[in-house]
Amino acid sequence: MYDTHFQNKGEYSMKHEFNPLIIRGKELIPIVQGGMGIGVSASGLSSAVARENGLGTIASVDLRHLHEDLLAESKINPTEEKYCKLNHIALDREIQAAKAKTEGRGMIAVNVMKAVKDHAALVRQACESGADAIVMGAGLPLDLPEMMGDYKKDIALLPILSESRGIGIVLKRWMKKGVLPDAIVIEHPAHAAGHLGAMTVDGVNDAKFEFPRVISETLEVFKNLGLESEKIPLILAGGMANFQKISTALKEWGANAVQIGTAFAVTQEGDAHINFKNTLAGAEREHIVEFMSVAGLPARGVNTRFLSSYTKRLDKLQANAKADPRRCTQGLNCLTSCGLRDGLAKAGQFCIDIQLSAAFRGEVDKGLFFRGKDPLPFGNAIRTVQETIQYLLNGALPAAAK
Repeated sequence: MYDTHFQNKGEYSMKHEFNPLIIRGKELIPIVQGGMGIGVSASGLSSAVARENGLGTIASVDLRHLHEDLLAESKINPTEEKYCKLNHIALDREIQAAKAKTEGRGMIAVNVMKAVKDHAALVRQACESGADAIVMGAGLPLDLPEMMGDYKKDIALLPILSESRGIGIVLKRWMKKGVLPDAIVIEHPAHAAGHLGAMTVDGVNDAKFEFPRVISETLEVFKNLGLESEKIPLILAGGMANFQKISTALKEWGANAVQIGTAFAVTQEGDAHINFKNTLAGAEREHIVEFMSVAGLPARGVNTRFLSSYTKRLDKLQANAKADPRRCTQGLNCLTSCGLRDGLAKAGQFCIDIQLSAAFRGEVDKGLFFRGKDPLPFGNAIRTVQETIQYLLNGALPAAAK
């Protein structure tokens, strides 16, 4: 039994039967909190997970929505450059706030979506602001080591991928630069929330994404590349907020940790509005749907009034798709490739920043609420991060949740 104990840091102690997740020589609980934007996982949630000796993650996308002064400033003579500058300030604030609240425990990572136009600058800002790790998905993070520059000597690199072929491609590219990932997040598109690592909505259920298969194939990739001795940790993401699943993954499949998103998003410490949490926690399985995002990737969320109306009109919207920069009504140009702005008929046709920020503010009818497909540990109850981690590590449910 592994004892997570902090001498000189108070009385906190949490026992569990799993091996620790080791990142850069630091022993952590095998629970990683996934990055969720806009504003869903910021300093509040990430630091709460880190205080339990986990890896907490700040989602870097458009964090100005958490800061009234920056939001107000962004509306005065707005430009794309100004938006980026303000978001960098917001990211720095959130990292500093999170680090100040961890009490020296755990790690604080920053998730940067490769699909975001400003991704390289956000990586640099996260490094300069003192993040412990950079996590990158929503596209192959082939050039993440270059983006980090000399910071990669001290800051962990975690790519998010969904199948062994992509893992092999990234490893070969990074190895040419003398760099290896500190861990690899393997995300299952059939279960995860938000943007998914498949080409189409129908493709999310492809057998090539099944965790035991991906782990087995990845270990073979390690062997073929001479990396067996490196012991690169594998972190499973998507549908893993279940003690029995975690036990199976860590004891039988060969995974080293799991990444949890939705179950942390709905905790008391989650940074989004209570309406956001209740919408996710109260969603029945039949109300969770897949659709194409404007980023050109499949996505999964709650079928709220906005999403229901949007999917009913999707064929017409895609038929009328046309490249027009004026369709980016905010002038934010947040995505490298945007279905709405760039007239990509096979991609989504809505402003993702407007819809995700509305969800963050708790505007149930207007917002886009990303959510994983699987049941949550405590049903529709809103619990603490500590209670959630206790369940994930030990299967222990609070009295009212049993």
